[in-house]
Amino acid sequence: MADETENQTDESGPESQTTGAGTGGPSKVTAENLRVLENVEVQMTVEVGNTEIKIRDLLRLNEGAVIELDRLAGDPLDILVNGTMIAKGEIVMVGERFGVRFTEIVDPEKRVENL
Repeated sequence: MADETENQTDESGPESQTTGAGTGGPSKVTAENLRVLENVEVQMTVEVGNTEIKIRDLLRLNEGAVIELDRLAGDPLDILVNGTMIAKGEIVMVGERFGVRFTEIVDPEKRVENL
């Protein structure tokens, strides 16, 4: 019986190590882990530029009004996902619709820092 108890302990030891905390196994990002996230919807925003405006001036806007933005014409646009910048890009035409061409991808490590 002593041998059976030792065998049971030996068999359960490695299993608990592979799934236990601190081993790094569960925290690693794998293709299988990413598949779980594939169907999660996120909000993608393309930011042309921005400006600060007083409410008084905002209320006086009408059709044809022009607001100057903080970017020069031709500057790359910011592409954000859920408020985090992931890339820079430019506007393109896709048939009769607008599209965005990614011209520069933000380093994944920097993206994680901004979360």
